[in-house]
Amino acid sequence: MKNLPLLIFFFTLITFHGVCQTNVDEEVIRSRIVKIELENPANTKSVKGIISELSNDGTWSSIDYKDVSRTGFRHGEHLNNMVEMALAYKQPQSDLYGDTALKAGLDKVLNYWFENDFISDNWWWNQIGTTKAFTSILLLMDDELTEREVTEISKITSRANLNASGARPSGDRIKIAGILAKNLLFKRDFVEFAKIIDVIEKEIKFTTGSRGMQHDYSFHHREDRVNNTTSYGKGYADAFAEWAAYVSGTEYAFSAEPMQQLTDYYLDGICKQIAFGKFTDYGVMNRGISRAGGYGNYTTTKTLENLLQASIYRKSDLLEMIKLRKGEAATPKPYAKFFWQTEHFTFQRPGFFTSVRMHSVRNQNMEVPYNGEGLTNHHRGDGTNYLTKSGNEYVGTPPVYDWQKIPGTTVLQKAVLPSDKEIQKRGLTEFVGATTDGYYGTVGYDFKSPHDPLSARKAWFFFDDKYVCLGANINSNAHLEAVTTLNQTNLNGRVIVKSSNGERVLTEGQRELLGTQWVLHDGIGYVFSSDQKIYLSNKPELGSWFSINRQTDSPKEMITSSMFKLWISHGNKPADATYEYVVIPNADADLLNRNTVDDLRILSNTKEIQAVMHDDLQICQAVFYTGGSLEILNSVTLTSETSGIVIVKFAGENIKEITISDPTRKLSEFTFFVNKSLGKPRSNNADVVNISSNETQVSVKLPQTVYAGKSVTVTF
Repeated sequence: MKNLPLLIFFFTLITFHGVCQTNVDEEVIRSRIVKIELENPANTKSVKGIISELSNDGTWSSIDYKDVSRTGFRHGEHLNNMVEMALAYKQPQSDLYGDTALKAGLDKVLNYWFENDFISDNWWWNQIGTTKAFTSILLLMDDELTEREVTEISKITSRANLNASGARPSGDRIKIAGILAKNLLFKRDFVEFAKIIDVIEKEIKFTTGSRGMQHDYSFHHREDRVNNTTSYGKGYADAFAEWAAYVSGTEYAFSAEPMQQLTDYYLDGICKQIAFGKFTDYGVMNRGISRAGGYGNYTTTKTLENLLQASIYRKSDLLEMIKLRKGEAATPKPYAKFFWQTEHFTFQRPGFFTSVRMHSVRNQNMEVPYNGEGLTNHHRGDGTNYLTKSGNEYVGTPPVYDWQKIPGTTVLQKAVLPSDKEIQKRGLTEFVGATTDGYYGTVGYDFKSPHDPLSARKAWFFFDDKYVCLGANINSNAHLEAVTTLNQTNLNGRVIVKSSNGERVLTEGQRELLGTQWVLHDGIGYVFSSDQKIYLSNKPELGSWFSINRQTDSPKEMITSSMFKLWISHGNKPADATYEYVVIPNADADLLNRNTVDDLRILSNTKEIQAVMHDDLQICQAVFYTGGSLEILNSVTLTSETSGIVIVKFAGENIKEITISDPTRKLSEFTFFVNKSLGKPRSNNADVVNISSNETQVSVKLPQTVYAGKSVTVTF
């Protein structure tokens, strides 16, 4: 063929162009990663101090290099110093940019690690912490590293691979894959890089019943089904969003489905377990609660910005959350959300955020105290009810906390807590759940303590500006005092108590309160509707971080902090004891004196039914532990055939909407009777039979499989 040479030329040119284009994409991604590495400005003053304290052999005397235990391994300080030095050397705006003495010091630091190749007893350091630090060095220093340095670093970073023990499907698999992907980019191994990007993209999936993202947008890092949404689950989302931004606009860009699922998870899972979208909710914390400084707020907008760079899905919601984090918006939209796979409830209003944490036969109560952390967390899954307004309520409190007086819990007061080896326990009860229409919520908990001979039926009823807490059937055969704690926070200002004798400001101390009508502290009102044995403490408490966290860098000095504690005593060996109180998160004495709870009626507080009617809102919330009848209004009685949690909304005396869930996860439908005629349902998830003019049977189809426990709403 006469034109064959010309055809070969054009084919070669097209092929060459394709290869170059592919390389361009990878180089774009590589340059983006390096740019991010260089984004945080180096603290040159700190780096100069690091250099001045550096020994000739490449070590720092403040670091114990011999202790590689799970509670030790302070080698992280060496790794952090190493990365800080590289940043200061490579950032053009740094006073130490290109400094030869700094480079010589960095070479010493690297060489000392190469000669010792420290391996921690904690796998995380070997596969993530250490490899991540050395990967940063590779990308930052690049061609200024010697051939030996590159070879030695590559040996270390090779421990971040998909066959590593930590690369199981969970919050760490994406992190390890991401470290590996960066190393492949450094090596320019684009074939393997493409495979790892595919692995990262496919990690965004539901894995209910196992590790990973659950169908309710909570996150389980382990198979114990403990809530890890804002810890490992946040790291999982951060890592994926980071890579979504890196590969956006290239041939490696993630497809729409995983991007949308990850965005939904971040906004409806992570952000709805964070107070006001930016403050730590202590209710979701596990062993991290025992880390000094481990309760930081969520002010960073990086993940939100990464999601926006990669996709326009839910753009307005992402932008609104960025405004919240930056302080440019007041509060998020009000919501009530129940994570039925994790048994965690959250409630946000303009002036407050609160949550309830529970456990059942379906999950464990709390995380194991891995690495000597969280040594006093025994009761933190027992109906914990933290309340946040400013974000500062619980900051710094863990060292001085009374871990048997956790907000919301009912606990036997033991001389000492059991061994930390006895913290994690599987739940003993099936009836654990909540019903929510997305705006209001009701929580019911047939509590059976896995630690003590104690049981109780506990319920919470959430409205706009207040919520009601009820306890019934509190029983124990132990000669120990049973206590229900309303709150335990930092003491912030005056404590005012109102009783039949009038108002008084309490002096420092601890005392029993007699005839109490309400207590006011830090703008939060606690209103009591019946005569209960109430105790209050407002005084300094003593403790240390090391008493709750055995990590070698955990501060050992004793500290004193003033605390506010409020609790109800049920006495020794309580039998069918009860409690009732209302929490008003934004209150003052004038408001509390205006009978602000007159719009509430406690309809029942028994072992069979706990129920509250809000007359102004025309909403009834009820927890049926067994079948039974509840008179809501003079002309309306609701009878349930089975257990369940319901929210009934009225228009006058007519039922306009009912929302239902099954806390036992056993029912296929919820059947109830109303002593009046109802209209037709507006959806096909319910069957309504008007038996007569004064009796209607309603059967509501309930969610099944991975959605069992989720609420369903029927309108009439």
